[in-house]
Amino acid sequence: MNITDWNQAYQENFTPWDKGLPAPPLVEWLAGHTLSGRVLVPGCGLGHDVAHLVSLGVDAYGLDIAPTAVARAKERHPALAERFVCADLFEFRGQYDAIVEHTCLCALPPEWRAKYRDAVISLLKPEGLLVGVFYINPDMDPGETGPPFGISTEELTALFAERFQIVESQVPAAAYPGREGRECLRVLRLTSPAC
Repeated sequence: MNITDWNQAYQENFTPWDKGLPAPPLVEWLAGHTLSGRVLVPGCGLGHDVAHLVSLGVDAYGLDIAPTAVARAKERHPALAERFVCADLFEFRGQYDAIVEHTCLCALPPEWRAKYRDAVISLLKPEGLLVGVFYINPDMDPGETGPPFGISTEELTALFAERFQIVESQVPAAAYPGREGRECLRVLRLTSPAC
């Protein structure tokens, strides 16, 4: 199935990306790092990553374009219901100290990548962090084009080079089964625009 309507995918329970738990690379990274301030999780789906962040004391909020996903996130995590917002990332406004994403970029068509980067820049406070798990080598069936749309580490570097400094970059040891070695966890810090 070539997913183009995320809400329909949730309504039809065709959500192979939802594994029922927070993203293992993020869990692993958060075990050794602390995030402070307000944190946004774009493409939060059913809210597993948001719930994990909040359990660590992080002031985290989830954003998703699919109303069904947001409704289910609120049902699954009723104590966190006010932390889930249904909105379009490209129209959403706010200021966050960090953005934590797990393959949100790779769910978007490649021609939207610069638009994604610009949205992230608009939502981050100065010196804010983007902590992302990016799909560098998705397991695709013959003829399948995505999503997910893989992005090479070189493309990832080029996409963010002008406004972000790489703080950390690694192929995470922890992964969902079948994704071992297929993801890149990268921490990027927003820098001031060049004069």
